[in-house]
Amino acid sequence: MVFIATPNHKTLTLNLNPKTTTLLTLKHQIQQTSLMPISHQRLFLSQSLHLSTQNDAALLSDLGIGPLSTLTLHTPFLGGTQPHRYSFLTAKPPPNYVAGLGRGATGFTTRSDIGPARPTPAPIVRENPDDEDKGYDENQKFDEFEGNDMGLFADAEYDEDDDAADAVYAAVDERMDSRRKEMREAKKKEMEEKSNAKNPKKTPEELKRKLRSVSVKEWESLPEMGDYSWKNRKRRKFESFVPVPDTLFEKARLERQHVASVDPMSTDLTALGEGKGTVMKLKLDRLSDSVSGLTSVDPKGYLSGLLSMNMNVSTSSDVSDIKKTRQLYRSVRESKPKDPCGWIAAARLEEMVGKLKEAREIIKKGCHMCPKNEDVWLEACRLVSPSEAKVVVAMGVKQIPNSVDLWMRAVDLEHDKSNKKKVLRKALDQSNENLRCVRLWKAVMDLCHEDDKDMKILLHRAVEVCPLEVQFWVALARSESYEAAKMILNNARVHLPKERAIWVEAAKLEEVRGNVSKVGKIIERGIELLQEQGLVNFRETWMKEAEKVERAGHVAVCQAIIQNSVGVGVEEEDRKRTWLADAEEYMKSGSIETARAIYAHALTVFLTKKSVWRKAAMLEKSHGTKESLDALLRRAVKYLPQVEFFWLMAAKENWLAGDVNAARMILEEASKSLPNSEEIMLAAFKLEFENHEQERARMILDKTRARVDSGRVWMKSAILQRELGNSDEEKKFLEEGLKRFPSFFKLWLMLGQLEERLNHFQKAKAAYESGLKHCSNCIPLWLSLANLEENRNGLSKARAVLTTARKKNSRNPELWIAAVRAELRHGNKREADTLMAKALQEQECPNSGILWAASIGMVPGPQRKTKSLDAYKYCGKEDPHVNAAVAKLFWHERKIDRARAKLNLAVTHAPDIGDFWTLYYKFELQNGTEETRKDVLERCVAAQPKHGEKWQTISKTVENWHQPTEAILKKAVKKDAARAQNQQ
Repeated sequence: MVFIATPNHKTLTLNLNPKTTTLLTLKHQIQQTSLMPISHQRLFLSQSLHLSTQNDAALLSDLGIGPLSTLTLHTPFLGGTQPHRYSFLTAKPPPNYVAGLGRGATGFTTRSDIGPARPTPAPIVRENPDDEDKGYDENQKFDEFEGNDMGLFADAEYDEDDDAADAVYAAVDERMDSRRKEMREAKKKEMEEKSNAKNPKKTPEELKRKLRSVSVKEWESLPEMGDYSWKNRKRRKFESFVPVPDTLFEKARLERQHVASVDPMSTDLTALGEGKGTVMKLKLDRLSDSVSGLTSVDPKGYLSGLLSMNMNVSTSSDVSDIKKTRQLYRSVRESKPKDPCGWIAAARLEEMVGKLKEAREIIKKGCHMCPKNEDVWLEACRLVSPSEAKVVVAMGVKQIPNSVDLWMRAVDLEHDKSNKKKVLRKALDQSNENLRCVRLWKAVMDLCHEDDKDMKILLHRAVEVCPLEVQFWVALARSESYEAAKMILNNARVHLPKERAIWVEAAKLEEVRGNVSKVGKIIERGIELLQEQGLVNFRETWMKEAEKVERAGHVAVCQAIIQNSVGVGVEEEDRKRTWLADAEEYMKSGSIETARAIYAHALTVFLTKKSVWRKAAMLEKSHGTKESLDALLRRAVKYLPQVEFFWLMAAKENWLAGDVNAARMILEEASKSLPNSEEIMLAAFKLEFENHEQERARMILDKTRARVDSGRVWMKSAILQRELGNSDEEKKFLEEGLKRFPSFFKLWLMLGQLEERLNHFQKAKAAYESGLKHCSNCIPLWLSLANLEENRNGLSKARAVLTTARKKNSRNPELWIAAVRAELRHGNKREADTLMAKALQEQECPNSGILWAASIGMVPGPQRKTKSLDAYKYCGKEDPHVNAAVAKLFWHERKIDRARAKLNLAVTHAPDIGDFWTLYYKFELQNGTEETRKDVLERCVAAQPKHGEKWQTISKTVENWHQPTEAILKKAVKKDAARAQNQQ
């Protein structure tokens, strides 16, 4: 037990054992009891022993604290502790201190002060005669290398034999040392080099050498070293924490206030004296910076610095600075009255401090002193009132008639359009220099309408005085007739032989006229002539021009530019790669016609390249018309008749467009070019099958089985018989197909499903088991067998089947999820959680999105957010199953926008899975608008999903074989809603 004496004259009792308790534990106990932070605690065992400076890990018993000890607790908030009144009794006396000497007391000496009597001499002890025979001293220092034998032969004589023996030993040592001397030295040198490279030694000379790069400005900005010794002496012994007085807050508030003006009656004599010193220093600096008496100040840089000034007059120091600056600018104006920078700076200073009248007076004097400087006149226009600005501008243009900025300022001051035109025409007539100013001409034309009669006159005059401005030539050509425009462009080409815009404009003119054949010739001729000029980035410039022309609506010009410029500067072996990359980039930027022109040119060079034709076909499918795609595909099958892809794509596009006869004819032509193509024959069967032409489909399959014997053909034959309802024929085709292709798992799967429909469950089981003997890695067969066993024999049989399947097919998420769902269907939540934990282990399927999605739905509500974060950690942000599961959470929490975003990600990354489309469409039916529902429906129809656990249970049924995607989607949503209602 330890007692703590607090500053409020109370005693705390702490039940602690000093032998097992540390100082830090004691401080924590004090904090819990008295609510005093550890940083503010000052513990004293005595007046001289301050425990807070000791090691916190030390035991209390080691610090001298025992049971029933009393410690004093001090806090800085209450002031420092006062020393004990009689503390000098325990202090160390000063040197030469004699007690009582100050009050006249005399000392006396006793025997205890003198000490004991003188000791008698020690008796003489005889030496042991046996020590002389030992030959060494027993008390000598032990040698760590030779032991006690170091002096064994110390008294022996060193003769020639000893010398020879030492030489032999030295030679042996030298030989042994030289065996790996070179290797050792090389290694030592390498280690030194690595050490020097890692920790380079910098000499003072090398460090001083860097001072050469330090500028004078940087050197002068280095702060002076101050003397902080007195500050260190005056540090307080104890820290004091006191509230900040309100006067400081009030002072800070007043300093942040902005004052709009300065009292002119206030005079600071000290500031005036400092201002004179500043002016004198400025003059000296100017003289030191000059060579022949001229200053090195850059007026433009000085003026730009003034533009960035921002003065807030809030304190007395700011007022003092403004007075100094005003004095400085006055000195500048007096020393250089013809320098406009001083007048502008002084006027802006007065404007910033709120003295607009003084600013106008100063700038007025500046205009009188610098009448030929446009910056002064422009500043005067800005400072004066709007009514006086016109007068000031008029005076300025009289002094500087060639100043374009002043004329444009005069135009801005006019509000009427006709008056603006008058000012601009007056500016053009003022001088020949203004007459050749492109800026003034453009301002005049901007005020004129395209149909204005004066527009042509102005353009004709503009091209006369500014023949090197291509915009005037182009504008003039567009305003004239066809024949006149041709003459104008020919004349422009004479003045501007390197300007491509003239050739492009000529091509546009022919395209608008309808002479498309001339467009290519003009662009070809222009590119040839400009290429001879050796322009830089020739190909890239023309390609950008083609993109620009396309956006203007001139497709023929765009195609001509691409055709004549896309191959410039490209090596022959790089053409295909470069052109395809260019087309992809222009497609991403939305320049479809430019990309189409690149593909068209590439197809003229690479007629037999499948990749080029395929990319061009995909472009037409996405951005073209049915006619353009059909024409391209017919060209493709003409040059590549042995490629199945283009035949199939052409037939499918015609079928989707509703032209079944055209699709049938294309497939007939394809079968002639590829008589043994399984893909072509099965596509023809699908066409007839989907259009309910069963007899034609049967005839096609009979021909296909005779030509191409494959498992898919026998499967399609069985599917046709299932459609017709002939179970015997279906079983016949399946058994015949299995004899020929026993490893084709779909035939075994269909045979088992047929037996299940006929309620022949033992035969179905035998079919599945036979299939697994030939296809042990087929997951659908294992799942079908497990479902059959669960429905007929209960969970134990299904569990055994799934366990066997997992042993033969490790790390398969579909088998794990099937086992988990089987347990959940029978209410075994604990077994399901155990299986899920095993499935997500590192050696199984830690990155399976379908497992993590199911795991999110299995945990309680508060844990689902954490489980979602874990799922993203292992599966990534783009996994569709995890995104769909997280979307359900947001949907449940009514976070509609976030749920919609997650569902959009799911269908974007997995458009072939119909379950995600079902969930997305169901979400929009409940929370979306008519537009969002229509958008999801159209995207689903375009994606044509084929997979998905719930999706296939609907699409694979016989009655839904010929249903469109839209109908299947709505049925899936309806079935999912009914399932959710039953679960509730």
